[in-house]
Amino acid sequence: MQLTKRFFLMNTLAVLLSIALTALAAVIFVAVYTELFGREAQIRQWERAFEVRTGLSEIQREAMTRDFGGVADPSYQQELSQRVKALGAHAILLKNREVLFATRTFSRPDVEKSLLLTAVSPHEDTVELDGTTYLVARASYELPSGEDGVLLLLAPLKLNTSFYLLLGSFVVGFFVLTFLLLNAWVSYRFSRGIILPVTRLRNAAVHISRGDLDFGIAEEGDDEVRELCRTLELMRIKLKESVYLQQKYDENRNFLVSSISHDLKTPVTSIKGYIEGIIDGVARTPEKRAEYLETARSKAVLVNTMIDDLLLYSKLDLQQLPYHFERADLYRYFEDCAAEYRHEFELAGITLEFVSELSAPAAVYIDRERLKRVIQNILDNAAKYVNQADGRVELRLRETRTSAIIEIRDNGPGILEGDLPHIFDRFYRVDASRKNADGSGLGLAIAKQIVEGHGGTIWARSAPGEGTRIMISLKKSGMGETT
Repeated sequence: MQLTKRFFLMNTLAVLLSIALTALAAVIFVAVYTELFGREAQIRQWERAFEVRTGLSEIQREAMTRDFGGVADPSYQQELSQRVKALGAHAILLKNREVLFATRTFSRPDVEKSLLLTAVSPHEDTVELDGTTYLVARASYELPSGEDGVLLLLAPLKLNTSFYLLLGSFVVGFFVLTFLLLNAWVSYRFSRGIILPVTRLRNAAVHISRGDLDFGIAEEGDDEVRELCRTLELMRIKLKESVYLQQKYDENRNFLVSSISHDLKTPVTSIKGYIEGIIDGVARTPEKRAEYLETARSKAVLVNTMIDDLLLYSKLDLQQLPYHFERADLYRYFEDCAAEYRHEFELAGITLEFVSELSAPAAVYIDRERLKRVIQNILDNAAKYVNQADGRVELRLRETRTSAIIEIRDNGPGILEGDLPHIFDRFYRVDASRKNADGSGLGLAIAKQIVEGHGGTIWARSAPGEGTRIMISLKKSGMGETT
């Protein structure tokens, strides 16, 4: 439900509930008042009405014992005026419907109404005149001339106005108090459901505008406000991710610039030196010039490889390189990898062995090209450091209940314990004397990024003089051959 409709409905319910509670309170008030004070007040009112009615009846009987002339006598009228005044009543003497004497001036319509009601209903003892109820008594006379004479006695009935005033004050006060309390409750509900969350959202927007994105926005309040909180939180997360990616991009860009300028300096200097040697005539013979050109070409290839590695690592680090996973048979895939690199290793005088300790076929989900880059980087790194006299590299497969383990070991000089935790860092080289060695220094760093992109882990075990073992753990997707 929309906020406007909900607000209107809650205020309408507050008014209706206030009216209902006021009505109930009025009923209870009347009952309690009647029980405590009403009986005594009612008895007094009855006694007063009885006294007035008795007094009027006595005056009526006495007047009817007189003729019209006696009633019209001024001395009797004076006496009559005193007696009705003592009762709080009024007297009107009429002849042929014309007022001859009255203790109080009544309007002509009121007089006509009194005459009409008492003539039609002689036993009617009350009459309503100008909003006031009167006890009424009538004495009629027939004059010798054929004219009519009438004496009207009117006594106002005094109602218990104090009770009605008290009841009215109670009803108005109770309604106002109830309405204020219910409106306070409605305001409190809206403040908790709308105003407070909106205030927090405003503060959150201020933080976001200042670049502070390290806080969460709780989903609170009513439906629309909760949805706004959710939307703003998603925006904050996306902004934070965008800022993080931008920072990583800037960091990698600066890193690439500094790394390229540092690591490319040696091969570029070599290329420059060999070309200058050809230009300056140092390489005088065709064979020497060909050697210089081949060396320059190989250095240019190295520069290109280093740039490719730098760009690949940057994309991996920014998670901008997509993976295309497919289910592959573990044994067949790594057997093909070993076969692909075996001839190259033989040319370099290095033995590459493939050993499987799998008890049954196993499958993993991999990106074939990306994982092949991992194996290539590890094998290339192993080939650089194997024992030159008897170089040997082994690619071994084994498994646990849930994981496949790929191990690549060499018989090189090994790695010192202090260097081992850093071999997967970018541009880290174990042998300080090989700072200018061929390669970008990103091989193992790229391998780590790709393995972690597969949801796996990579680590190393080594000791001086015992060679190095690089191990990769990948989660198995099931047993059996791929289809």
